[in-house]
Amino acid sequence: MSAGYRQAIAVGLVGAGLAVTSHPTVAAWIVAGLGEEPRRGLNLDRLLALAMHHLALAGAGLALVAVLGLGLGILVTRTFAAPLRGGIDAIAAAAQAVPPVVMVALALPVLGFGGPPTLLALVAYGIMPVLRGTVGALESVSPEAREAAQALGFTQAQILLRVELPLAMPGLVDALRTALILAIATTAVGALAGASTLGTPIVAGLQNQNVLPMLQGALATAALAFLCDAAMLALAGLARR
Repeated sequence: MSAGYRQAIAVGLVGAGLAVTSHPTVAAWIVAGLGEEPRRGLNLDRLLALAMHHLALAGAGLALVAVLGLGLGILVTRTFAAPLRGGIDAIAAAAQAVPPVVMVALALPVLGFGGPPTLLALVAYGIMPVLRGTVGALESVSPEAREAAQALGFTQAQILLRVELPLAMPGLVDALRTALILAIATTAVGALAGASTLGTPIVAGLQNQNVLPMLQGALATAALAFLCDAAMLALAGLARR
């Protein structure tokens, strides 16, 4: 078994352990151990429903980030679009510099409550790592591979699809892995805009001074991040093979 698969299993086990600790009974024990009185928490069905909504929203954000980040990364590595590289990178960096909470708050008057402002924050916060990861992965492809493809009569589109992207695939998967973790973390902020996510019990717990749902939401979010990271590590291992 390769080191990448061993790492994926280790990360997955951590995620599974965090998922167990978010269970209502286990989380109540933890709260009691911290010296707090366990009050009403989330039942398992509600926790799973929030996790599914959280994952769906994060997945939608990742899909948008992948399309924009990969597309722009491919674009700026083409010779004809090289002058645009600095400007596109600066815009992506500026978008990530705005905290997700501020982005959600600014988007509320225009996009309303729920998923749309959360998706905007996901795109703004995740596009830079995918963009830069795509550029780095494509630039790591050896010039000899491109020259060999040109000697065989490949067009520029064929070189991109048959040579550059396959050879850059491990780096592209790593960039999407980073974006996925950011998406899962940022999606929790969507609860402030009324989106149904694992951030919802955290916000409710803060409002009601109830530690138990806060702990459950935080542990479940961390568990989801670790489990998704394990899946992406396994995918990266396949890409390297």
